[in-house]
Amino acid sequence: MSPAIALRFLLAALVATVLLLAGCASLLPLPADRGIAFGLMGDTPYNESEVTQLDALIDELNREDLAFVVHVGDITSGRGPCTDAWFEARRKQFDRIRHPFVLIPGDNDWTDCHRSSMDPMERLARFRQIFEAGEQSLGVQPMRVERQSGTQAEYREHMRWEAGKVIFITLNVQGSNNNLGRTPAMDEEYRRRMAAVYAWMDEAERIVEQKKFSGLVILIQANPDFEQTWLRRTRPGAPDGFADFRAALSTLAKRLDKPILFVHGDTHRYRLDQPLQDPATGEVLRNFTRLEVWGSPWVRWTRGSLHPGAPVP
Repeated sequence: MSPAIALRFLLAALVATVLLLAGCASLLPLPADRGIAFGLMGDTPYNESEVTQLDALIDELNREDLAFVVHVGDITSGRGPCTDAWFEARRKQFDRIRHPFVLIPGDNDWTDCHRSSMDPMERLARFRQIFEAGEQSLGVQPMRVERQSGTQAEYREHMRWEAGKVIFITLNVQGSNNNLGRTPAMDEEYRRRMAAVYAWMDEAERIVEQKKFSGLVILIQANPDFEQTWLRRTRPGAPDGFADFRAALSTLAKRLDKPILFVHGDTHRYRLDQPLQDPATGEVLRNFTRLEVWGSPWVRWTRGSLHPGAPVP
């Protein structure tokens, strides 16, 4: 088993002494000397070999002192299986994780299931039933999470919680060009889903400002192609399913003026950089840091941590 890839996400002025779980009455301690640690992973398991490796990784996670673990989606390969049996086996496997466990759907889990003659929308509905029911995370010791509600309540995979004066949010933004440009029905799905995504982002921004939080963490599946090379290379002339999302991230980073950690999977290789630019000036937005987690064939996890009083990286 490869060792965990260490990442320290240092946010300024984190002087809180508690880990506050959104909507939960209980307070968990935030040790002043070491802050809290959390696990990040994605894009696994793709096959039976990786299922076995994932069991070993879960054993490793269970030996760690972590506040929670987040999987950014793709629990099967781009060719499936997308079956109930595979999903239910993964649910049983993830239920072994002793920490609160958050799972976001990935494109392989629903949008790409058309490749195995399955209906993407039916698969997303089933994914929600198996993994997104209730008002808590998964895991042996679940934490309470807040899910999108009101007119956009179907997007139960849009979650948020608070830790050390930082808010964490999950978004259903997908690989495979964000499900845009394949069929008219899927184009309409893209428009409805992204309206919910932008609303959830706006709410997070208001919470950060109103509560004077120190930072924001955004977790999604897709690599939103900050370099804008994927479509030109693979589908010249196709609509860009991430253009509006990249613009929304730029607007958020400029307006919020707080550290933002943006976590995604999709292209499977660990990276830590600052790829977002101001469209007006071309300048790098220094408060926005991107982390991509490892993915298949590498079954690994990344450690993130919050440290009270530490400088911004």
